[in-house]
Amino acid sequence: MAAGGGRAFAWQVFPHMPTCRVYGTVVNQDGHLLVLGGCGRAGLPLDTTEALDMASHTWLALAPLPTARAGAAAVVLGKQVLVVGGVDESQSPVAAVEAFLADEGRWERRATLPQAAMGVSTVERDGMVYALGGMGPDTAPQAQVRVYEPRRDCWLSLPSMPTPCYGASTFLHGNKIYVLGGRQGKLPVTAFEAFDLEARTWTRHPSLPSRRAFAGCAMAEGSVFSLGGLQQPGPHNFYSRPHFVNTVEMFDLEHGSWTKLPRSLRMRDKRADFVVGSLGGHIVAIGGLGNQPCPLGSVEGFNLARRRWEALPTMPTARCSCSSLQTGPRLFVIGGVAQGPSQAVEALCLREGV
Repeated sequence: MAAGGGRAFAWQVFPHMPTCRVYGTVVNQDGHLLVLGGCGRAGLPLDTTEALDMASHTWLALAPLPTARAGAAAVVLGKQVLVVGGVDESQSPVAAVEAFLADEGRWERRATLPQAAMGVSTVERDGMVYALGGMGPDTAPQAQVRVYEPRRDCWLSLPSMPTPCYGASTFLHGNKIYVLGGRQGKLPVTAFEAFDLEARTWTRHPSLPSRRAFAGCAMAEGSVFSLGGLQQPGPHNFYSRPHFVNTVEMFDLEHGSWTKLPRSLRMRDKRADFVVGSLGGHIVAIGGLGNQPCPLGSVEGFNLARRRWEALPTMPTARCSCSSLQTGPRLFVIGGVAQGPSQAVEALCLREGV
């Protein structure tokens, strides 16, 4: 157990999901951890919906998704869970939008996306759902921004992103939605842009200093962190291969600039495709893939006050490609890939005074 600032971290192990899966979608709905869709052992999208009661530690089988999908986006709107986009059983992007009515235990269809998309990023603000980017059936990255109005059950268009992409990291901070990275085809995007929800205008911020795929991103204390990933060779470097890195880059929202931290402040492990979050004054990096032949189980945290990396308790189940969700003092790590799709559900917990 690693302690810092009067706090300690520990893993809490929950009962396995009934269904093993990777690329599932996870939300917290009124004390229940809902896991929606994903891909199972056969590699095909699932319609399975299961809920973990976080108080009783028991799993419930819920009504299946009307549209089997993996890699969807989802937001909680009171007693409803809205599921957007993803990939269907034919490996095609999904236009269908569906809502789970928690009190009634059933699904209802909602207004479809104007264009089918996978890798959509969603943000909820004041009961409105913003859907940004994605990749369409033609495999081209999208720049569209849409807002869903639940009362009217309709999608409205907003000014497009300056940089089309899918699979971007999004953060809501104040009245702005920040969009970082993502991909265009197989190439990682370095753009960092912000949409002002009041002015409805876009601002381009300085791009990421380095181009990395499968990096981890988090926001804490007025800064955005981009960690690790798979470094892509330059366009004229024909002999270099992609390689895992432990890079740490930090954007100061107040000063509007990136800082690439020195070698002494890089992560302990080179990793990509890992879980990242902000917990107890630490930026936490969990699992992923590295130079080893199997997924990593190591966990580390960047202490924001002491500005150093600290070893944290190892994952009970080493995995990569996990879904994650932070709720209160717990960062859940769900499913993913161990030796195949995983059923593991574990949470890194922050315990006061331990």
